[in-house]
Amino acid sequence: MPLLLIPVLLLLAVLLLLLLPLSLWQRYRVGRARRRTLGWLVALNAWLLLVSVPCFLLAAWLGTLWSVDALRDAGIGLVAGIGLGIIGLWLARFEHGDRHLHYTPNRWLVLALTALVCLRIAVGMWWAWQRASGTATATGDWQLFVQGGGLWAVGGLLLGYATAFAWGVWARHRRFHAARLAR
Repeated sequence: MPLLLIPVLLLLAVLLLLLLPLSLWQRYRVGRARRRTLGWLVALNAWLLLVSVPCFLLAAWLGTLWSVDALRDAGIGLVAGIGLGIIGLWLARFEHGDRHLHYTPNRWLVLALTALVCLRIAVGMWWAWQRASGTATATGDWQLFVQGGGLWAVGGLLLGYATAFAWGVWARHRRFHAARLAR
């Protein structure tokens, strides 16, 4: 019976590999779309991302059992991501309507982050193929991006960006509605 599951698992793996480019394209399309700020939703997103940061750092700390520099790389990625999120707020376009605030993230920054994810997936697959085939070379400096520490750094970068951007959008939303009520 378990041997019958092997073709099904292989089919699922091939299906996931075929759908991966489509999902990354959709991520880019949605990431650069114009959005309306809803106060409760923006606040919920900001607070839940803030809760995710200590969970991420705890997971990185536990990851130091396998990758010695996981916590350091996660912290560096998180700080770089927060800086990138602040830059993303400066580059985003905010539109003030009569009753609503809309924002559009910078398409080039969204493209760069999506390309980083694509690169990380591609290099990770290449490295896994090298390890599985036994042709992996000795580790060099560039391979830190491929191995565990690089994974934590990319994750920290993305989480830091999302957290800083969400808190900035929430602050802009609150200022917009406070100014609207003052009129």
